[in-house]
Amino acid sequence: MNLRRDWLLFALIAFLGALIFTRGLIEGPGFTDAFYHLNAANRFASGQGLTDDYLWTYIGLPESLPAPSHLYWLPLTSISAALGMLLFNAPGVYWAAQLPFIGMYWGLTLIGFGLGARYGTTRRHAWMAGLLTLFSGFFVRFWGSIDTFAPYALVGAACLFTLGLVLQPGRTGRQVALFAVLSGMLAGLGHLTRADGILLLLVGWSAILWPFGKQGLHWRLRLLSLSLMTVTYLMVMAPWFARNLTLIGSPLPVGGAQGIWFRQYNDIFAYPPIASPATLFADGWGAFLNSRWLALTNNLGTFIVVEGLVVIAPLMLLGLWKRRHDPFLRAFWMYALGLHLVMTFVFPFPGYRGGLFHSAAALVPWWAILGLIGLDDAVDWLAQRRRQWRAASAKWVFSSGLVLLALALSFSISLPNRVPAITGPGEYAEVAAIVPADARVMINDPAQFYYRTGLGGVVLPAASPDVIPEIARKYSVRYLLLEGVTADGTIPSAAPVELWSILTQTPDFLIPVPLTDSGKRLYEIRY
Repeated sequence: MNLRRDWLLFALIAFLGALIFTRGLIEGPGFTDAFYHLNAANRFASGQGLTDDYLWTYIGLPESLPAPSHLYWLPLTSISAALGMLLFNAPGVYWAAQLPFIGMYWGLTLIGFGLGARYGTTRRHAWMAGLLTLFSGFFVRFWGSIDTFAPYALVGAACLFTLGLVLQPGRTGRQVALFAVLSGMLAGLGHLTRADGILLLLVGWSAILWPFGKQGLHWRLRLLSLSLMTVTYLMVMAPWFARNLTLIGSPLPVGGAQGIWFRQYNDIFAYPPIASPATLFADGWGAFLNSRWLALTNNLGTFIVVEGLVVIAPLMLLGLWKRRHDPFLRAFWMYALGLHLVMTFVFPFPGYRGGLFHSAAALVPWWAILGLIGLDDAVDWLAQRRRQWRAASAKWVFSSGLVLLALALSFSISLPNRVPAITGPGEYAEVAAIVPADARVMINDPAQFYYRTGLGGVVLPAASPDVIPEIARKYSVRYLLLEGVTADGTIPSAAPVELWSILTQTPDFLIPVPLTDSGKRLYEIRY
């Protein structure tokens, strides 16, 4: 099968599609993660290094502000956006920050096309897998965000691909070494993108070592692969480890791992940080089991609806089950299974609140080709029982239908959620005009507030109002802003429940500052 011309044609179509989807749907940050990564990129591109002038979580508390950035999330997303801005000498310009993400999205579609060509073996598989990756349903509206979706999808999917090549029978020692080096580098980039990216390295080790008998790689090749993969992973991560050791005294911040001990999602905003092994069962076994059940039901929905677009989900599983012994798929199914288990039972609250969705982006091209070959399996099974069926024609018709379904779903989800360009302080204009130019504000979303106004601050704590003066004194915060106050003036929907009492029983250390916006309450903090 000669796919050179198809490769070029698909690459052109996919690039145009990636450009249209990213620039047409996302012209600015639209949620906390994106604001955070973009703010850090803007500061980096402006010569301020990887620093923050606000806190969005109290986990890993710095001594003061500004502080080292990415003490919870990882830096590759911000670095990528900053490189785009530096390349065009355009600090703070969104389209420049977005350019690397367009390329990452495009690269992901090429992986989908390549998996289809290699694993499906026909032009139909290549094109359909590539198009299903391009028209990726719920993911489409996020590929252009300055977030971990596109970076992690690209390096994660590529890492699983190179691991498959390591495990493919018949490889020479030189080939195994090359693919092991690439796998380690990609695993390092994955971990530099997301805290759970370390799973790529762990899966790589497991896939190389298993099965433990005489089957699989010769023990010399296993040792070589493990060594090279580990060394190249460490080479990628070493600068980040060194930076953290210098600034905070440990190679990795404690932020991401704290999610293991959460009793509720809002523990991420608790002050002081309370998540620890001692608190995990503080609410009893019932609460512990309920949290895992909640994560299980939500993550099952994510798998069926988001990853599998409902219709494709059973076909994906059928295609995988029939090829579960294929060494090329070993790292993939280990990662897919491990990811869903970790995000359900180890990190249940971060997992079902977006962690699984973010990390499952790496599975998009893999599920695409497995869904297509699972469809082929189903058609062949039916054709054996209905002789009048033309299996080849049916495969074209049904696989085209899957692509059209994915296309329709992508547009129906993405267009209503289009993010326009953001300029100026917007709804924060009145607050920005009232407070001093160097003020810091305690607010529900300090990342968005900083992006819109340039004012730093801290997040509203999920704690009693009594802690507000302590936080304000530590970080020189002079104002508190509650948003989303309801019409009866009693409940701010965008504040932790512990702080709702401020509206009805205002503490002495909070002095109301009049605003014309009835949905906001601004207070000066006295300490």
